[in-house]
Amino acid sequence: MHRPDRTISLTAWMVVGLGFLALALSFSARAVMSIAMPVWQSELGWSRSVVSSAAACSMIVMAVIAPFAGGLVDRYGPRSIMSCGLAFLAAGMFLVASISVESQEWKLLVGFSLLGGIGFGVLAQHVVATAIATRFTTRRGLATGLGVSGSSGGQLVLLPIFAMLFSAGAWQNSFWLLGASAIILIPVVWFSLKPSRGHAGKSSPEAGSAEKIKVSSMLKDKGFQVLFWSYLICGFTTSGVIETHLLPYAAMCGFAPVPSATAYGVLSAVNLGGMILAGWLTDRVNRPLLLFTIYVARALCFGLLLVIGDSYELLLAFAVLFGIFDYSTVPVTASLLGSRLGLRNLGLSLGLLSAGHAVGGASGAFFGGWVFDHTGEYVTLWYVSIMLAGLAAALIILLKQEKEPAGTAQVQNA
Repeated sequence: MHRPDRTISLTAWMVVGLGFLALALSFSARAVMSIAMPVWQSELGWSRSVVSSAAACSMIVMAVIAPFAGGLVDRYGPRSIMSCGLAFLAAGMFLVASISVESQEWKLLVGFSLLGGIGFGVLAQHVVATAIATRFTTRRGLATGLGVSGSSGGQLVLLPIFAMLFSAGAWQNSFWLLGASAIILIPVVWFSLKPSRGHAGKSSPEAGSAEKIKVSSMLKDKGFQVLFWSYLICGFTTSGVIETHLLPYAAMCGFAPVPSATAYGVLSAVNLGGMILAGWLTDRVNRPLLLFTIYVARALCFGLLLVIGDSYELLLAFAVLFGIFDYSTVPVTASLLGSRLGLRNLGLSLGLLSAGHAVGGASGAFFGGWVFDHTGEYVTLWYVSIMLAGLAAALIILLKQEKEPAGTAQVQNA
């Protein structure tokens, strides 16, 4: 009598583990651009605007791909889509690794922005969060937090390695390593995850009873609108600003690549714990209040960047404090969205939010590069980030606590 439940449980936790690994590769590949920016500027003669624009273009591609990836996970489950995402990621990283001269900017755009962007859009937090949420009826927040924490866990291990490779003049090896790791993970994902029976939600009784709703109905929901615009700002302040410009800012402050990457590794380590903690709290506290607190704390953290100067201790302090609140929005936002729109719609609805997150990230990456090239500093970027994070917190005030977990998809008003 207990064997089927045990099988489902093992399968569910396998999704958590493989989701962790896939996000570890995807987010490490995205973050390595911030290490590459000053190196490519000196070695290849590329301006920061060129590299920032490539990062921004990849996020635009992610924005286009995200809703489709979410919808496919709702319908077919994670096995096929994660395998395809890993293949695109590998192809993109191999092409970037083949760059050897300044005139090969097209390889950066095709490899990182297009092929990599597709891989990033598929190997994304919303895909992993959806795959996990539809397989858990209890401890859903904690399981989601554990799975999506791979987006920081991989950076904790890989970024210091990449920094050493860049310092040694072997930056191409970083991209060869990422591509090879993605290739190795494809058969693991394919043979470990069983095919879905109809769609990903069938593993969850609640998901099976929920009704599908149209995108137009989602867009009319006030709660969805609040979460969408706050998540867009989240993308600006995290993927756009911190992932792309923190390490170049550290280099501008006079810190060498390895100490800078170490600080970023500290941020990633704390970020990992922050996501797990946020997932655990999601199951236990008022979720809108939790999300409001995260955005307020994030705004305050940006204030530290205004006074770092040449103090490595302050850089580490920022890494610790910001790390707590960096990606901790993900399990809370996913839980709130599932409660409002139903688990069967979670992939598509989170995909739409992730598209907004990517657009925000692209805006932050591009704006940061533009600000630096025109002013020679990042002060304006930090002030804008403080104001936007405060705006996100103000938006969350409009939300109310919804019953969790949700098995229906009725659209409710905020």
